[in-house]
Order: sequence, then structure tokens, then C-alpha cells
Amino acid sequence: MKIIIAGAGEVGFHLAKLLSYESQDITLIDTNRESLSYADTHLDIRTIKGDATSIAILQDSRVEGVDLLIAVTASETTNITVCVLAKQLGAQRTIARISNTEFIEHKELAGFQKFGIDELISPESLAASEIELLLNQSGFSDSYEFDNGALTMVGTTLSRTASFVGKSVKEAAKIFPELHFMPIAIQREGTQYTLIPRGDTVFKEGDHIYFVTVQGGVEEIYKLTGKVRQNIKNVMILGGSNIGSKTAKDLCSNRFNVKLVEKNREKAIDLADLLPKALVINGDGRNVELLDEENIHDMDAFISVTGDSETNIMSCLVAKSKGVQKTIALVENMDYFQLSQSIGIDTLINKKLLAANNIFRYIRKGEVVAMTKLNNMNAELLEFIVKDSSEVQGKRIRDIDFPRSATIAGVVRNNQGLIALGAFRIEKGDRVVVCCLPRSIKKVEEMFI
Repeated sequence: MKIIIAGAGEVGFHLAKLLSYESQDITLIDTNRESLSYADTHLDIRTIKGDATSIAILQDSRVEGVDLLIAVTASETTNITVCVLAKQLGAQRTIARISNTEFIEHKELAGFQKFGIDELISPESLAASEIELLLNQSGFSDSYEFDNGALTMVGTTLSRTASFVGKSVKEAAKIFPELHFMPIAIQREGTQYTLIPRGDTVFKEGDHIYFVTVQGGVEEIYKLTGKVRQNIKNVMILGGSNIGSKTAKDLCSNRFNVKLVEKNREKAIDLADLLPKALVINGDGRNVELLDEENIHDMDAFISVTGDSETNIMSCLVAKSKGVQKTIALVENMDYFQLSQSIGIDTLINKKLLAANNIFRYIRKGEVVAMTKLNNMNAELLEFIVKDSSEVQGKRIRDIDFPRSATIAGVVRNNQGLIALGAFRIEKGDRVVVCCLPRSIKKVEEMFI
């Protein structure tokens, strides 16, 4: 697949890195020579120095007939312009990164597709949505919804009190006569190895495990894992960034009590006008005395989304020490993900990982409508739409030659989520969610073409 990425910043470089690992034909464009030089020496891609809004530069990147152009520079205007030009010059599909979330909310009204932009993505909006979902599934460290919650993925670490520790998958399934959830991936404590569980796989204390469940099945997982659903109402947000303000706005509209701490006085005043239902505090959130004065010990959740990863991590640790149940930190360094559980923070989120997940579904073969990578695991969750030509169409799951390193997590049929076992027959129009390791992705894709 031929792909052009405009912008070698954090999102663009991360995308280029992931795509180059899959042997895609990548061209990276940026005006910053230093960013390009690093990418050129570390990745197997083509780099071009120049302004991506230049027609000459786009032609030099062989934009005509390119499968996908992704514009992820720091400038929203540049990204929109690049996509419009690229479409006119022959790009088949374009994706623009934007910061104004109104564009996404009203994209049909604005008619972006009419002038050449196929998709809009906002890492800030994706992060805000991720945070809200994590607060709603407060007992878990990771969460993702397919088809408006018809199927939900949750991740958690098994404690000694989990009722099925020491039992196999088959034995655990017998605890509930009707199966409403499916374990899809396990990482053993102290390892980086991702395991796709089978019937004889035994659950162990310390396993970090992902489940997919139907509506209502989350309660069963709470019971099985011994987790407690925390009633989160009072939330403190550190940092009035785009993510902070969007999160505060969304949470206020869902009747959370929100306090937002912003260090910059002018910004704090603007945020107070923008967020009339939130209490905006002008102060340094790293100051423990300030946090005590604002009753941090009464907060149910603490979310740190400043522009500094270390500040976010340290402030979450302070919040934990004050008894806050749920902590979420925004980080830029992907290596921190491996430390989240050991250092005591409930969840780390990363903008570039969220953006990459959102974009990756356009690279996968078959009709992929949703995709997410499991945090700190070498596995992907892909949602395919079954077509007439799909190899799996009309077959029972037990009759499909599915790779051992992949599993069908669930099926959405007529907007209803289903846990599909061996006797389940897949039909045209089904939305099939598959969890797979990298080595099996190609074979899985071919089954849904």
C-alpha cells in the first residue's frame, strides 16, 4: 500500500514507524530537516523536505494514485489544505488531523468529503472519549466500545481474590451458565509475551487480561475478577489543554462534578467562561498544598493532562497517596506504558497511539470499521464486516481454519452484540471482532476480503 504522511511530529513519526514495520510503501513529508533526518536513519521509508501544501512537493511524493494520504502536521489549516490538494491531484483517500472538534461533530453539515477530505481525526477528542469511557468502566484499566457498546473490551489485572484464578478458561465459563464474555488476550506477570487464550489456558494471579463482553456482561466480569465498580462523581482535572477542556466539557454534560486546575491565569479565565458548569482553579497543580486546599481527598478520580508526562505521572501518584480511587495520566513516551501498573497509576493514555489506532483501520484489508491496539500488548482488535466474497461467510466458527494466534472475540448482528462459540454460523453483514497477534493479521484479513 502506498501511503504519504504529511508531518513528522509525534503522531506522524509514530504512524510512519508502525507502518514501516509492516513493509508499507511510506513517504514522509516535513519542513523540519532534523525530524526527517531521524526518521530517515531509523525507518525504512522515503523522506521529502518541504511544505506539503506545495503542489510541486506533492507531485514529487508521487501523490497521483496514492492509496492514502494522512495529514498530521501541528497546523489544522495545513492538514485540511494538504488533503484538498492531494485529492485533486489523484490521492484515493485522505485523512486530516484537526483540533477543532466542532468539525467532527458537524462533518456532514460542513461537507468535508465534497472538497476532498474523507476522514477527520482529533487525537484530543479521542483522548477525551477514552477518559470518559474509563471513568464509566471505573474498575478496569483499559476499555474500548464497538458499535456504541454492543460489544465492550475491558482490561484488568487478576488479583488473588478473582474467583477463577487457577482455573482454565473452560472451568471459568461454567461459573456462569450463559456465557456473556470472552477472554481474548493475556500477558503473564513479569513478561512481555502476549497469549491468545484457549479452552485449556489457566488463569494465574497477576495476569493482565482483556475480555470482550456484550451489554450487561461487564457486571459478570466485575463479579468474576473481584473488582468493585466505583461510583465516580467528583473529578479533578490537571491541565487546561485541548484534552483537559474537552474532557471537562464532556464530563460536565454527563453530570460529573468537575474541578479543573490550570496554571496560566489568562487561560484559566478563558476556561471559566467556556466551562460554566466546572469549577476552574488558577494554580499550580504540582503544589500539594493547593491540592489539599481543593479537597483532593474527596475526589473519586484524578486526571492529569498537562503537556509534561512526568508532571502527569507524579501528580497522579500524589493523588493516589491522598486516597483517590481512579487516576489517569497522559504520557508521550510509549515506554511508560510498561510501568503503569507497577508504579501505581490506573491508566496511561497516549494521543499518538489513539490516533494511530483510529487511522490503522484504513490500512487493513477487508472492510474494517473499527480497530484498537491493546495497551502494552502485541495484539490488535479488528472489527470486520462480512461480505458475500468473505471466506468466513456462511461457515460455523468451528469449521473455519482460524490461526492459533487469533480468536473471534464477538459478533455484532442487527446492532446486538453476541459471544460467538464454535456452533455459531457467520452471515453476510455480521460485524466480526477479531483479536490477533501480528503474525496472523495477514491470514485473518484474507478471510474477510
